[in-house]
Amino acid sequence: MSTRDRSQAAGDRAYQWTKDRILDGRLEGGRLISEGEVAEALELSRTPVREAFLRLSAEGLLRLYPKRGALVVPVSPNEVHDIAEARIFLERHAATKIIAAGTHREVAAKMRAVLDEQRAVSMPEHTARFTQLDREFHATLVEAAGNALFAEFYSGLRDRQLRMVNTALRDNTVRPPIILTEHERICDLLADGDAEGLQTLIGNHIAAVRDEAAH
Repeated sequence: MSTRDRSQAAGDRAYQWTKDRILDGRLEGGRLISEGEVAEALELSRTPVREAFLRLSAEGLLRLYPKRGALVVPVSPNEVHDIAEARIFLERHAATKIIAAGTHREVAAKMRAVLDEQRAVSMPEHTARFTQLDREFHATLVEAAGNALFAEFYSGLRDRQLRMVNTALRDNTVRPPIILTEHERICDLLADGDAEGLQTLIGNHIAAVRDEAAH
C-alpha cells in the first residue's frame, strides 16, 4: 500500500469511528472533542483525524474551532420536526401506493422479517443495532413503493434519522417495547390492506419518537 493509500485509509477510519459515535450518541450533541482524543483512541497521527473532522464538518455533524477542537452539533428541535414531517409524508405515501399496487402482503412479510431481527436485539446494551434495524424497517416500506426519487431522498435522511431515534431511545426503557408493538401493528395493517389505519398509525408512531427526541 502506498503512503497516499495508507493516509486515505487512516482518514477513512478516523471519519467512520467518529461518525458512528456521533450517530449512536456516544459522542453527545454539545460535547467538545479534540483531534488528539480521536488520534489517541485509534493510534493515529492528527493529520488523518483533521481530515476526518473536515468531512464531518461539511456534513453538519461537527463545528470546528481552531486550536480548541470540534463541537458535536446538537440535534435541534426544528431538525427533529422537519425529519419527522418528511418521514410521515413519504411513509404514508408509500403505504397507500403499495396497497393500491396489490403488493402489500409481500412487503409486509419483508418488514416482518426485519422486525424479527429487531425484536431479538438486547436492549439497552445494543441500542445502536436496534436503531439501525428500526431505520431498515421503515426504509423497506418506502423503497417498496418504487419511486426512485423518493427512495433516494429518504436514503439521504439516514444519518439524521439514526441520530433522531438514538436520541429518543437514550436512557429510555419504555419506548423500545412500544416501538416493537407498533411495528407489529404496521405489518398487520399493511398485510390487511388497511390504508386508513396505516395513515393514522404511521403518523402517531413517528410523532411519538419525534417528541421524545425533541425533549
